[in-house]
Amino acid sequence: MTKLTTTLAALLLLGTSPVAAETTVRYMTFSAAPDYLDELDATIAAFEAAHPDIDVSYETASFNDYFTKLQTVIAAGQAPDAFELNYENFVSFASKGALADLGPLMAADSGFSTAIYNPTALAAFSQAGKQYGLVESFSNVVLFYNKDLFDKAGVAYPSADWTWKEELEAAQKLTDAASGAWGSFAPIQFWEFYKTIAQNGGAMFNADKTEVTLDSPANVEALQWMVDKVARYRVTPSDAEMAGQGDGDLFKAGRIAMLRTGIWMFGDFSANAKFNWDIALEPGNTAKAHHFFANGVAVSANSANQQAAYEWLKFLTSSKEAVEIRIKAGWELPAVTDASYVQGYLDQPAPESREVVFQALDTAVTPPVINNWNQLTDIVGKELEAAKLGQKTPQQALSDAAAAVRPIL
Repeated sequence: MTKLTTTLAALLLLGTSPVAAETTVRYMTFSAAPDYLDELDATIAAFEAAHPDIDVSYETASFNDYFTKLQTVIAAGQAPDAFELNYENFVSFASKGALADLGPLMAADSGFSTAIYNPTALAAFSQAGKQYGLVESFSNVVLFYNKDLFDKAGVAYPSADWTWKEELEAAQKLTDAASGAWGSFAPIQFWEFYKTIAQNGGAMFNADKTEVTLDSPANVEALQWMVDKVARYRVTPSDAEMAGQGDGDLFKAGRIAMLRTGIWMFGDFSANAKFNWDIALEPGNTAKAHHFFANGVAVSANSANQQAAYEWLKFLTSSKEAVEIRIKAGWELPAVTDASYVQGYLDQPAPESREVVFQALDTAVTPPVINNWNQLTDIVGKELEAAKLGQKTPQQALSDAAAAVRPIL
């Protein structure tokens, strides 16, 4: 007999089963470094306690260096088993065949249901009907409002059924030139634009991104609405009237009644806004739409440990232990549907309507990512600036943007 069969026979005679060899999953991340390494270690410890046959090792890099480093190791055939991707880069890596299709692993996982994830958030990390990633965390933009200014003006607080019409009517009542208070603010820039046109039924491209629709009537109407709040209705300050102050600073100073900004401002506003404030879903025109900024995690298409890597990513993104560690540390927000998992987040005192953060996920719109992503944002951003400054009409700005984008699509 060989040495191996002799050893196995001896173990069986002693009534002892051989110990399974550990599988090591190599994981690469940017969001944990440098502030959340202790939390990552704690999450790994909890995972390894539940999966004694799997060991997780990790490597980190700063966001600025991460994707260059990841592309380099993948090109060299040394990809980690699992890695983190923001949504914009996920689209590129999935298109290049670098990610494993998780569908077969999920289908064979009888003890797990994807219902733990918000379906819109999970769907963002799929492509051509295949699930190439799990949603790890998200952030979004909602409507912040100064309750004291609303009370003073006798205006009802924003509700979920508000449209642009109700927002404008309220903003006109809340704008007070004498005190320097403005009714509403939303930046006129690329990130705000792609979300605002979705609120009017528009989009930058057709469904399969083979046609540029930037200058559609719905998009022109949406940009006109954005510009009119500044130039026509005078409910939003111009750049000159902001005098170099940021929108967040003006909100904290009690000079903006309604502000579209990100949930990452909760801490700052809680500490520094000396008035009562809350959040609501953004008003839309023909539809609701909210930003979706997200990180996902994926398994390498070339990993020899895809099953183990999937188990790690599933735990990282959906287990109660991992979710609670994240929330306690303020390490981004998991896109899970079980309210008991995120109760520690919902119970925090301000804003009162924190459930809106998760409600906004149901109408999340992803950035219109294409291969020439940086060129797209530059072209559209330049034309939006021209419209904001009154150098071009919204129609001309978007017609020029569409003409410039078509050759790069």
